[in-house]
Amino acid sequence: MIAGLLLAAGEGARLGTPKALVEFGGERLVDRGVRLLAEGGCRPVVVVLGAATVQVRGAVSVRNPDWRTGMGSSLRAGLAALPPEATAVVVALVDQPLVRAGAVRALAASGAGLAVATYGGRRANPVLIAREHFAGVAELAVGDVGARAFMKAHPGLVTEVACDEHGDPADIDTPQDLELLEGRWKRVLDLLEGR
Repeated sequence: MIAGLLLAAGEGARLGTPKALVEFGGERLVDRGVRLLAEGGCRPVVVVLGAATVQVRGAVSVRNPDWRTGMGSSLRAGLAALPPEATAVVVALVDQPLVRAGAVRALAASGAGLAVATYGGRRANPVLIAREHFAGVAELAVGDVGARAFMKAHPGLVTEVACDEHGDPADIDTPQDLELLEGRWKRVLDLLEGR
């Protein structure tokens, strides 16, 4: 069983509001992230919250009291909250709304114990971590570093999975980023609807 883990604890200092609460395409980023993981086949989906406490449907919410210390503590809190029957987890970030469920499915289908999505040959999110690596990943997840430190320390374990056709890993850090990505999203919808 592959679980899903959405990291959504940050305060969004440059954005001016916690990212989990931000609306994108008429949907909160936290709900969009849960849907991404669920549609990608992850069960259960765990959301790590911190700066904002919100009700999230379709997911197990975990509060990270140390969210101010950075993404590392949220990743550790999320890994610790996964059920014992989860053999692996796909970790996604709340502020990447253009990543699609195909990326999650591609990571799961890779059969790898440690896999990272690539776009244009560059590593980004989401990532897949097998249970055998949970402790090692958690140990090196410090400050604003998530699984990247473990992958850097163990390059031979990492499988890169090309996800160019499954979205765009651009993230939302500022109001300008939000406006830019909403524009991209609207253009994609217009193309799909033949406008």
